Amino acid sequence: MMKHMFCTAIAATFLSAFAARAEPVEIYLTDKLDNIQNGYCLDIGGAKGWDAKPESGLQGHTCYSPLGALGVDQIFESDMFAEGTLYMPEFDVCAEFASVAAGTGIDLAACDGSPAQSFVFSGEGVITPASATDMCLTLAEDTRFGRSKENQIKNLSLEPCEDSRSAYQTWAVRSE
Repeated sequence: MMKHMFCTAIAATFLSAFAARAEPVEIYLTDKLDNIQNGYCLDIGGAKGWDAKPESGLQGHTCYSPLGALGVDQIFESDMFAEGTLYMPEFDVCAEFASVAAGTGIDLAACDGSPAQSFVFSGEGVITPASATDMCLTLAEDTRFGRSKENQIKNLSLEPCEDSRSAYQTWAVRSE
C-alpha cells in the first residue's frame, strides 16, 4: 500500500509538470542511493555547466539544484514531457537510444521526432522508450567521482523494469 501511495505521488509530480507552462526542471532519482549530497539527476556527461559535452550522452550525477539553481547541463523542458520528449533546451538536444537492448546508454542528439527519441513517463515514476515499455532508464550500482568526492556519477542505461531495481529506476521532476 505504501509503495502504491508513493508511486501515486510520483505520478502526480510528472502530471503536474505536463499541465504546467514550460518551465525548466531537473529529473532526479527518487532514492538518493549512496549519494552523500542531493541525490542523482539526469546530467550531460563530459564536464559541468556550459562545458558539458552532449556527445557524451546522459548519466546520473549529483543534483545541482540545492546549490540554489538548476545546472544548465541538468535542465529539461517540462512541456515536452507530454510529447514524450526529453528535451534539454540549453543545448537544444533530445535524449535518444540506439537500441532497446539491455545496457544501451542514452545519447543526446538534434531533436528529430524519431521513435528513438520517444519516451513514456509512466504513472509509476519510470521512464521507458515508447517502443519498449518493459525497459527503464536505470542508474548503475557502481559509483565514480568527478572533480571531487562530492560529485558522484553513475552510468545510465536501459535495463528491464523490475521491482527489485525500483530504487535505480524511479524518477521525479522538480523546478527551482
